[in-house]
Amino acid sequence: MNENVLRTAALAALAFLVGCGGGGSEPARVESSGLVLEARTIPENPRVGRNEIELTLRNAQGAPIDDAHVSAKVHMHAMGAMPAMGGPARVEKAGDGRWRADFELPMGGTWIVEVQAHRPDGGVLEAEGSLTVGTPGLRLASTGAPVDATGSAADPAASEASRPAAAPGAFRFDESRLRQIGVRSELPRTEELATMVRALGRVVLDETTLRDVTIRVAGFVEEIEADALGEPVEAGQVLFRFYSPDAHAAQQEYLTVLRSQAAARSGSAPERVDGLVRAAAQRLRLWGIAAADVVDLANRGTPQETLPVRAPVSGYVVEKTIVAGSPVEVGQRAYRIAPLDRVWIEAEVYEAELPRLAVGQPAEVVLPYAADQRFPATIAYIYPNLDPQRRTARVRFEVANPDLALRPEMYADVLLRQPLGPRFTVPESALLRTGDRSFVFLDLGAGRLQPQRVVTGIESDGRVEILSGLEPDQRIVVSGTFLVASESRLRAALESW
Repeated sequence: MNENVLRTAALAALAFLVGCGGGGSEPARVESSGLVLEARTIPENPRVGRNEIELTLRNAQGAPIDDAHVSAKVHMHAMGAMPAMGGPARVEKAGDGRWRADFELPMGGTWIVEVQAHRPDGGVLEAEGSLTVGTPGLRLASTGAPVDATGSAADPAASEASRPAAAPGAFRFDESRLRQIGVRSELPRTEELATMVRALGRVVLDETTLRDVTIRVAGFVEEIEADALGEPVEAGQVLFRFYSPDAHAAQQEYLTVLRSQAAARSGSAPERVDGLVRAAAQRLRLWGIAAADVVDLANRGTPQETLPVRAPVSGYVVEKTIVAGSPVEVGQRAYRIAPLDRVWIEAEVYEAELPRLAVGQPAEVVLPYAADQRFPATIAYIYPNLDPQRRTARVRFEVANPDLALRPEMYADVLLRQPLGPRFTVPESALLRTGDRSFVFLDLGAGRLQPQRVVTGIESDGRVEILSGLEPDQRIVVSGTFLVASESRLRAALESW
């Protein structure tokens, strides 16, 4: 071939390349927060092994930006027994608003691509998309904008929306196959949600109802009638009888002034004697002698060798410090009586759950061995301190206990349900969780399914709140989600072989 022929062939080849735009496809373009990002893969058809993504960052006027921090990640989520693969790419600045992201693909299939650009002035651009081994081009959209078939944002204005981008990788399945693996879809719905706090509690005595029986005059115990711990007693019931020289003398003094009162009725100063009678009777009552026993003493006319000490309230004997023959001193506690018709439950609640609790909030108490039996309760007090090891706070609940079903030192579960109002929700079975992200599968009809990234909120009663990423008219897969995810991953791997 002569030199003219070679020159003609070279010029023809150059003209072909120029006419084809250099032989490359259009880069993926993303706009957000006044930043414009263009990205293309090198080579154009990604391959197993080393690849690059060329990134160009400009402002809205087209001027290159070199002061941004740019990062990229190419990865594939874990699925079943297959671990997560890929990771951050090695990004190097190339100048004039360009960066090169170098990464390795260990296998074929569709890979998730994430790009972030942060400027010192606060401008942020975040994009997400995908690339497929053996398929030209890069599909990329700003986080919040859906990706169209060309890989660009379907609506540039949508790039600023709050809705997360759909995860790449739509698949078509045979509809009979979907039925075989039990795939079912439905629309998300708005319904009432409530938070649920569950805490382990312990039944304890209501300290506000405890009553002590205290000795007010020295003496000796002669006879005990309530002689065992745990024994039920009624208000006014005799607990024990004791002998006291001082109490015996006080009885005699009372009877003496009573006789003087009768003699003074016809005298000139009955009011003075009446005052002495009241003072003597008051002295006996202050020593713990019941008013009825003082009246009985006046009717009988002779002092008793032993005086009865009666229960001030109905309840159960939870403490007893005397036996027959015991000497008793002034101020000594002989009995402690606890009414059990109302008890406390003290539960340990984690500090992260404390903001959901308030005094007066209703709750339910459930015994572990009798889940069908529930007791209404109320938060009476939230202790101000935390346990430094367990990071929990004590919460006190008040519970009515008329049938004595709750006994001190029992363990019980405490359930606190706080209504949150209507929330946009999906079934928990519809979610596919991959690390700190969540996805659902959109049912596009005719066997077409597409993973969609969503942001979740409160979870309760098998429902999960969706904060963004899903619209009310989008049908989603609610059963067979894991099988769909596994088969889509397998299909993507097979297509690359």
